[in-house]
Amino acid sequence: MVWKIICICQLDPPLKRRVKAGTPIQYRGVVKLWEGSLKTVPKADAFDKDPLGYDGWYDKNSAAFASEVEAIRRLMPAKGPFIEVGVGTGRFASALGINIGVDPSAKMREFARGRGIDAVDGVAENLPFMVNWFNCLLMVTVICFLDDILAAFREAFRVVKPGGYIIVGFLDKTSPLGREYASRSGKEGFFKDARLYSAQEVAGYLTEAGFRELTFTQTLFKDLKEIKAAEPVKDGYGEGSFVAVRAKKEVQRDEEDR
Repeated sequence: MVWKIICICQLDPPLKRRVKAGTPIQYRGVVKLWEGSLKTVPKADAFDKDPLGYDGWYDKNSAAFASEVEAIRRLMPAKGPFIEVGVGTGRFASALGINIGVDPSAKMREFARGRGIDAVDGVAENLPFMVNWFNCLLMVTVICFLDDILAAFREAFRVVKPGGYIIVGFLDKTSPLGREYASRSGKEGFFKDARLYSAQEVAGYLTEAGFRELTFTQTLFKDLKEIKAAEPVKDGYGEGSFVAVRAKKEVQRDEEDR
């Protein structure tokens, strides 16, 4: 039996209680055998406790946020469908016109839905979508919270269409702001369990997952407290604290012949 989920709210606890492993589920035409993978993860606890505090950061640092959005926007393809994994409160998805997201935090999903995002319970390492579905998958300031970055990139590769893209936005751990946030690891707050990566490390994981044709943009060239207006966006990496990279899932020759 295929369950057609009519309301997005049905994807939350009621679904977890009722669906058994191996049951086909359907959401907006996206069908996958339910593997019982949607669960509360420890790193979601901090976000569940203070979603207002997390969301408020973007209000306090609106110029930095606008700069990050522009760095990502320059890499986005013209056509969807799009999804943001680790959608959080929906700030980036809303700004970039993405209407489907995944996040393990129930409180964050509530915020995202308030911004018009269909926010689904899930984790990056095991996405509840079928193969070759999205033309672009976005992750922003998410990889530092993942349990397994390579598994997440491989899942992204699975659900992205041939010829489609993954875009990853992150704080470069070698940058001044990256080093500041890395120093918070092990302490209280959102970044207590975070692990930051360098641009070279992210590129290596994307390539290992199967992606090719990497293109980088960067922004945030000043101390966060000094950013009062939108920062410029440059190509490449190595100067800006915030880096975005787009990588392509190439079309295989046998697929081109179909």
